[in-house]
Amino acid sequence: MKVLLINGSPNEKGCTFTALSEVATQLNKNGIETTIFHIGKKPIGGCLACCGCYKNNGFCVHGDKDVVNECAKLMREADGIIVGSPVYYAGPNGQITSLLDRIFFGGSPYLYNKPAAAVVSARRGGASATYDRLLKYFMKTNMPIVTSQYWNSVHGMTPDDVRKDIEGLQTMRTLANNMAWLLKCIDHAKGVIPLPEVEPLTPTNFIH
Repeated sequence: MKVLLINGSPNEKGCTFTALSEVATQLNKNGIETTIFHIGKKPIGGCLACCGCYKNNGFCVHGDKDVVNECAKLMREADGIIVGSPVYYAGPNGQITSLLDRIFFGGSPYLYNKPAAAVVSARRGGASATYDRLLKYFMKTNMPIVTSQYWNSVHGMTPDDVRKDIEGLQTMRTLANNMAWLLKCIDHAKGVIPLPEVEPLTPTNFIH
């Protein structure tokens, strides 16, 4: 079993990475393989709503220009997913939201039933709003959300500050333990308990 941890910060080894590393280390102790994927510093264009992904097996037709499809492929291969982001103006940074918008727009069905979690890093405020925004991707994609003993956030201006956030790091470890437990439960249930039935989508037009 393996978990993909997505580092949505432009800083590869910054505060978000420090939080994700704490999760990854604890997952490894639980026998879970981990990969931390950094989305990089290059601009990531937003979703154009062209719907080309519906004809491209859920992959973005513009994904050859950035890391979107590379990340989407890793997400499909993983058993669990954790998305990390710094807090920018009480929300996730633009790169990670652009990436997730494009991955989930047409690729959501390929992620059904994968346990997921969000991790955020804030200097001071905005952590809860950022955390909530990231969870929205999982909430509409039939993905079990893994929680911890508190909302999954760490605080600090630098990685050294984050390492002093004792409760925050404990929250990361608890998240990892809960993720590992759920993955093992799902694996144990394979062939015994079928996955939930997915009904055809029946969207409602509120204008009529």
